[in-house]
Amino acid sequence: MCGIVAYIGSRPAPEILLNGLRRLEYRGYDSAGLTVMSAGLLATLKAPGKVQALADEVARDWSED
Repeated sequence: MCGIVAYIGSRPAPEILLNGLRRLEYRGYDSAGLTVMSAGLLATLKAPGKVQALADEVARDWSED
């Protein structure tokens, strides 16, 4: 099974997408990923396991310091 969440808007997308994926997680996914576009470029992160593993990757790799 797969689930797709999309967002178009001016707010930072990763947290919105992660929240959407968390709502789908009950379906038993074994991995999660997301792609965002910024300045015309696509960036993708993927993680095996629960959505929290992906959230940890996002926090580490895409944090806005």
